[in-house]
Amino acid sequence: MRTAPFIMVLLGALLVAIAGAIGIGGATVAALAGLQRDGDFLTTSTERFDYDSYALTSTRVEVNEVDGLEDLPAGVATLRLRATAAQPGQAVFIGVARQDDVDTYLSSVNHTELVDLQTTPFRALYRDVPGSGVPGPPAEQDFWATSASGTETQEITIDVRSGNWAFVVMNADGSRSGAVELQAAFRSTLFAPIGVALLLTAALLLLVGIPLVLVGASGLGSGLDPSLSRGRHGRVMSAGERHRPDSGDAARDTLPHPTRLTGHLQPRLSRWLWLVKWLLALPHAVILVLLWVACWIVTIAAGVVILFTGRYPATLFPFTVGVLRWTWRVQFYTSVLGTDEYPPFTLAPVDTYPADFHVPHPARLHRGLVLVKGWLLALPHLLIVAVLTGAWSWTVAPGNDPGEVVRTSGPSLLAVLALVAGFALLFTARYPRPLFDFVLGISRWTYRVLAYVLLLRDEYPPFRMDQGSEEPDLQPRGPDRPGLVDAGRPSPVDRDI
Repeated sequence: MRTAPFIMVLLGALLVAIAGAIGIGGATVAALAGLQRDGDFLTTSTERFDYDSYALTSTRVEVNEVDGLEDLPAGVATLRLRATAAQPGQAVFIGVARQDDVDTYLSSVNHTELVDLQTTPFRALYRDVPGSGVPGPPAEQDFWATSASGTETQEITIDVRSGNWAFVVMNADGSRSGAVELQAAFRSTLFAPIGVALLLTAALLLLVGIPLVLVGASGLGSGLDPSLSRGRHGRVMSAGERHRPDSGDAARDTLPHPTRLTGHLQPRLSRWLWLVKWLLALPHAVILVLLWVACWIVTIAAGVVILFTGRYPATLFPFTVGVLRWTWRVQFYTSVLGTDEYPPFTLAPVDTYPADFHVPHPARLHRGLVLVKGWLLALPHLLIVAVLTGAWSWTVAPGNDPGEVVRTSGPSLLAVLALVAGFALLFTARYPRPLFDFVLGISRWTYRVLAYVLLLRDEYPPFRMDQGSEEPDLQPRGPDRPGLVDAGRPSPVDRDI
């Protein structure tokens, strides 16, 4: 595998991934700027807080000083807090002051500190601070940066300034125990410029990353698939074009589907190695994350080309197939547990490795299908594959508390089957053959759907789980690969398992 194109692909994919994260952040900040047009605040819901003490205070709110600026300019960041006494006719006090002044005021007073908030469902976590003193009326204190008190809804607004601050809510007469409904709000004039800056940064990274991915993928794909060769006038031709120009690929005559996924079970597997394979494969996982980012970029670019020409670019096609091949090898090693042989770091076919994936390059692709294959036509298959391979979660609301929810999640069916196979190896040193064939069937279905979604073929995946090491009806490939035989007969590699 060529080093320079490979580095270009990884670097380009990394830039695109970073651009995606920055772009999401920029879009979010820009949306917040749109929500606070005309000076509107971004507000939270109004929630009730009960405290059995003289005061309810926030935890320390620390604002670090900006270099060269003791205080931020007015309007850059503004906080607003509204408080309404839960008991009709009760006067409420709300104020904000330096943390040291609040600590001095409440130093010997029993008060309640709000230490954490959970929004969905709403829950408040408090810490009781003991004390025997009785505070003076809060409105008579002169250290408040801003404050308000009264029987109606009270509101304070303050520009963010450096230092340590605390918000305090009390009964206006300083009496013990209270219940208050609070709503917080925030506004900043920085949302719009920050959002625009983030979006421009993301666009710049995309302008650099996408060409790197496409050029690198093209360089990796050139010569990666031996079924492609140069035709007249230097045009790359597929095997189907060379042999049958009008009918595409000969593989469709011998296989139920043109994709070919194979996996041969190793006769003697380690009893314990499966416990750490996920750790050993971490270098593969890091690379594959970036390769899949690149794969989707290549798919989008190829889709545009297919839409106008009806052909998948021959230098990009082997790259996409290679990413699927690499993924399948790692999956065969880590989750299928079919081999203890460490997967190679390459997109190219490796005849000596027991797992392989191949898709023949099509002579022509339907130009219109490219618009609906991946999201509409493949939807039934995607739902089935999600059930077979996806983790599950369930949310219930037990008890009488309408806000209480319990979320339960569990592993995918493939993960459960891998665990069963792992325990079978641990205690018997044998991999149950029917279980292995079933896992291969699920994997084969999944990769056929992936090939369709990634626009590699127009043939619709069959609703069928073809089990076993080989694709059904696959003919022997000769003495150089004796393990590849008809699906109906076990290969020499599998016979004694």
